[in-house]
Amino acid sequence: MHLITPLMHSLILILPVLLSVAFMTLGERKVLGYMQHRKGPNIVGPYGLLQPIADGVKLFIKEPMKPSTASPYLFLACPIIALAMALSLWAPISFPCQFSSVSPSLLLILTLSSISMYTILGSGWSSNSSYALLGSIRAAAQTISYEMSLGLMILSLVVLTGYFNFQTLLTHQTTLSFMFTCAPLALMWFVSSLAETNRAPFDLAEGESELVSGFNVEYAGGPFALFFLAEYANMILINFLTCLLFFGGTITLQILPWTQTIMFAMKTTILAFTFLWVRAAFPRFRYDQLMHLTWKQYLPLTMGMIMFYCSIPTSFLFPMSPT
Repeated sequence: MHLITPLMHSLILILPVLLSVAFMTLGERKVLGYMQHRKGPNIVGPYGLLQPIADGVKLFIKEPMKPSTASPYLFLACPIIALAMALSLWAPISFPCQFSSVSPSLLLILTLSSISMYTILGSGWSSNSSYALLGSIRAAAQTISYEMSLGLMILSLVVLTGYFNFQTLLTHQTTLSFMFTCAPLALMWFVSSLAETNRAPFDLAEGESELVSGFNVEYAGGPFALFFLAEYANMILINFLTCLLFFGGTITLQILPWTQTIMFAMKTTILAFTFLWVRAAFPRFRYDQLMHLTWKQYLPLTMGMIMFYCSIPTSFLFPMSPT
């Protein structure tokens, strides 16, 4: 029994995330198709609903190719570690069940997301390819740059609430969401989350016109699918974090946990659709514009926001917040 309970908790955590990732890929292809006046996948299964399963089976039964000059162990270990880190990031999330007893949940998520950068660096270096190495260096520089802005944005909310856990953040949003009281911070967070997850228009690490496919150019079959799953799991997680940090709402603390989970799932779906809309609507940034945005605009602004929030009393923004 001591082994069965953690195993069941792990399955409850992992299976919904993997299913969400699978149908997120289908939703992306459908949305982009209709935005470009064409049909998305509609052949495999009713309305194309079985297309993600067919794609997954095709990828995992293909022979995993490995360059002869690649590192024999690190090349195959990086995609496995990347997916494991992407799934472990969901452990501090307490909806609908508590899987981790760590109190500073935000701090744990920031730490694990920083460690996952090494899998991208390792995959590019171990591939022994110039395109893969350059893509991994770009991705690492982009991740480090925008993690500083994201960390300062979270620190701004910590200054307001005084805690690093999600329950306190939701408690302070009982009367009014941070989306309204911290609107500039929410907008900067959304743009930075696009860059942190390497999504368009900030997908410079996978610029097809420059780097073929970026850090995963030498991967095929199952290892490529693991990188693919990790990327979309991180995208869903950052949208869920956005809901927790800025869209807490007014009735989230007075309803049942499962109903609360459904509400947050709906908000996450809307934000994920916004990610897809941005991909279809905006062209890719230049790399110098990408770095200029975070170092010369977002970083000074977030530092100024921290000083501003430190200078005003919390009761001014949250008159009904608990002591």
